[in-house]
Amino acid sequence: MSTASNPISGPSQCGERDGNARIMATKAASLADDLVQRFEQQIERGEMAPGSRFPTEKTITETFGVSRTVVREAYSRLAARGLLISRRGSGAYVAEGAQYRAFQVTRDEVSEIDDVLRLLEMRMGFEMEMAALAAERRTDASLAEIRKALATMDSSTDVDESVAADAAFHAAIARATGNDYFLRFTEFLGVRLVPSRRLYLQGSDPKKHQRYARTINRDHEAIYAAIEAGDANAARRAARQHMVKSVKRYENLKASGKAV
Repeated sequence: MSTASNPISGPSQCGERDGNARIMATKAASLADDLVQRFEQQIERGEMAPGSRFPTEKTITETFGVSRTVVREAYSRLAARGLLISRRGSGAYVAEGAQYRAFQVTRDEVSEIDDVLRLLEMRMGFEMEMAALAAERRTDASLAEIRKALATMDSSTDVDESVAADAAFHAAIARATGNDYFLRFTEFLGVRLVPSRRLYLQGSDPKKHQRYARTINRDHEAIYAAIEAGDANAARRAARQHMVKSVKRYENLKASGKAV
C-alpha cells in the first residue's frame, strides 16, 4: 500500500508559509510606522492637544483600512515614546507635555543605511566643533585618554574591542571639551551607530579587524595631532575628513546592497 506525503507539512509548503508570514509582518510594521508618523505630526503641529483622546481602534481600522493588530502596535510605539497614555476603560489620550518630549532616535529608526547616512550628515558639524573645542581646552590628562583609545583600537583584533575603542576615542574628545553636553550627546549617538559599525567587522578574520582599525586610526591620529597641537582649525578639518570618509564607506555599502 503506497503512502502519500502530506503536502501541508512538506518543506516547500512550510517555507512558503514562513515567507508569507515574514512579508505580512513586514507590511504590518510598515503600516504601524505610517500611523505613528501621522499621529506624531498631528501632535507636533498642535492638531492633537495634550489630554485629547486618540481615535478608537475601530475608527482607525475603518478610516485607514488597517487591522487592529497594526493599530495596537502603533499605539504601543507611541506610548513608548511618551506620546500616549492609556486609561483603563476610557481609551488612549495624548500625554501631557507630549509636544515638549526629549529628542530621541530609537534603534528601530536606524534600521537602514539611509538612516545612518542622515545621522552621519547631522553628526559631521557636531564632530568638527567638538574637535575644535577639544584642541582649545585639552589637558595632559585628556590627551592621555585619547592616546589610550588610539592604542587600544590599533591593537584590536575582534569586533567588540574595535567598536569599544572607536567609541572611547570620540568620548575622550568629548570629555576634552570640558562640556558635559558634548559627552552626553556623543554617547547618545554612539549607542545608535554601534550595530552599523559591525558591518565592517563581520566575519572572524582577526587580520580584517586589524586592517579596519588601522585604517580608521589614521584619521583618528590626524585628529589627535591637531588637538595635541592646540590647532582648532586643523582639528576641525581632520574631523570633517574623518566623517566624509565614513559617509563614503556607507554609500559604498549601500551600493553593494548590504543591509544594516
